[in-house]
Amino acid sequence: MIANKKEFYGGFGLFVGFFVILFIIFSPFFNGQNGMEYLDDLYNSISKGSAYYIPKVKKETDTFVGNTVTMTLKMKDEKQAQQTALLFTAAGATAEVSGAQLDVSGDLGNMLANCLTDSDSMYNNDGATVSGKYGYNERQVLYNWWTALKAADKDLKKQKLFAEAKTVASVIKKTVETSYNYYKIEPLKITDKMGIVIFSLVFYVAYTLWYGFAILFMFEGWGLKLGH
Repeated sequence: MIANKKEFYGGFGLFVGFFVILFIIFSPFFNGQNGMEYLDDLYNSISKGSAYYIPKVKKETDTFVGNTVTMTLKMKDEKQAQQTALLFTAAGATAEVSGAQLDVSGDLGNMLANCLTDSDSMYNNDGATVSGKYGYNERQVLYNWWTALKAADKDLKKQKLFAEAKTVASVIKKTVETSYNYYKIEPLKITDKMGIVIFSLVFYVAYTLWYGFAILFMFEGWGLKLGH
């Protein structure tokens, strides 16, 4: 038996409305995307607009120009080692491939500067420049930089070159990973989409409460009460 029909059916109406809106959200009504895809792309674009650290990192790497280092880098296989050797020789370093091992010697500042140049091109969605520079896929170039610098970080620490390793780690996190993850995403300032951002945040809170009150009214109308 329903104790309070008005409250029960009011809650049931909210419950049905909740799933109608949910259906709309997951339908391709937003420029061919569903609501979740649209907002995901929007917030990715907004976050990219505030994640450009390359000029700041370059100030760190410039302090190592003229600092010659020798590193032994272990890559996944010989193919990756050969591809990665091109990244270092483009910076004026020597790179000898022996199977999956890469022995690199050269100016650390110049090597990192070349990495920043490639990362900057990728951050600005100019993958053609990067792939044309080395003759293979631009995403693979950045992945090879990531793998090589991870290995360089370990090798420099073994040599107790901790300042150099710290800067390499900064390049990985703030430039290589950022540029790879945001490749082909157009940057936006939050002020450009302030209305949509505010609406989405308010809607998220309201929509969550909507479901909660629908359940509450249905159970109370049904006659269920909480007690102690």
